[in-house]
Amino acid sequence: MRQAASIVCIGGANVDRKARLLTPFRLGTSHPVVTTQTAGGVARNVAENLGRFGHTVSLVSTVGDDRDGQWLIDVTSRYVNTSFIMRTSKANTGTYTAVLDECGEMVLALADMVIYDTVGKEWMKQRWPELGPISAVVLDTNFPKAVIRLVIEQCRQEDIPLCVVTVSAPKVKRLPSDLSGVTWLITNEAEAKAFVGSDGHTDDIMEAILHAGTKNVVITSGANGVAYAAKQGETGTLAAPKVDVVDATGAGDAFAAGFLHGVLGGRAIEDACRFGMSNAVLTLQTAETVHPALNEHLLQAAYARYFCEGRTK
Repeated sequence: MRQAASIVCIGGANVDRKARLLTPFRLGTSHPVVTTQTAGGVARNVAENLGRFGHTVSLVSTVGDDRDGQWLIDVTSRYVNTSFIMRTSKANTGTYTAVLDECGEMVLALADMVIYDTVGKEWMKQRWPELGPISAVVLDTNFPKAVIRLVIEQCRQEDIPLCVVTVSAPKVKRLPSDLSGVTWLITNEAEAKAFVGSDGHTDDIMEAILHAGTKNVVITSGANGVAYAAKQGETGTLAAPKVDVVDATGAGDAFAAGFLHGVLGGRAIEDACRFGMSNAVLTLQTAETVHPALNEHLLQAAYARYFCEGRTK
């Protein structure tokens, strides 16, 4: 029986620990908080979201030979093929510790991601043929430059749709200057500016990113919505729905997954952005990094609520 093609997500799988402040933040003193632990990592989060939508998804990542690593695999394997996750004794499982204010917005985040430096280009090259038929690739920027470059080159050579999701302003610089082979680049304002090395207008930044070789770019701006541009000339902005935020962690990853669900389902970039924002809104309204009841029905209901009601037909 022929193996079904899968979306392959490559990058981070972390333990997210969140401490939410119960009083306003002040430097130099302790604060009462409520702490939680969830599964995280950009590639892992996107993979779980897509798996919950019914896609066949595989995750390529690395975790430590420790309890955190086993816990991550157990939690993720409910929705994702985790057989390509490498266990290593060279480093602890990656952790992301966020301090959130009373409104759920990030005050400070601490990332222990040394483990991703243990992933080499040769390891990825050996794994690639084992991944089976691939329908699309999602790549975050947690792995070293050589690995990121290899994945982009493979996708370009094999004509595989590739979505790159940036992780942070420092890590966006791991991307090559030539983005040929990238179908969609999803990033936020700070990361986009860090990539182009400019603090200009969003339209100019998107134009520079398209000039670097990607076919489409989407820049997210939280409550200020998203801007998008395609090489074919389609550009625009969308306002974000107004919702009460419980916790902002994971909203960007949720956007990427919702967007991909849209474009892989044949939606134009503008409508795919609406799916991305619908999924981000669902995540913003839960304390979990991935909405615990997420499925395609919930996504479609959010899309209908925030983007169809009251819209002119």
